[in-house]
Amino acid sequence: MSSHSSVDTLVKMANQIGDFFGSQKSNDRAAGIVDHIQRFWDPRMRANILEHVAHGGDGLNPLALEAIKRLAQEK
Repeated sequence: MSSHSSVDTLVKMANQIGDFFGSQKSNDRAAGIVDHIQRFWDPRMRANILEHVAHGGDGLNPLALEAIKRLAQEK
């Protein structure tokens, strides 16, 4: 799998997680996404999505983008 397609896969996964938490009644849905990514994503996956966001985060929905930016701040 090429680097570009692996980032596309991570973006798709982050958006799916964002869609799930976006449908929840929580006051802080981004926190749920951050928690999920911290608990279940391999460190290399987290590093790749953080790098993608550092370069603009193209393709991420607003909630997923907010969560990944928060993850970057917590790192």
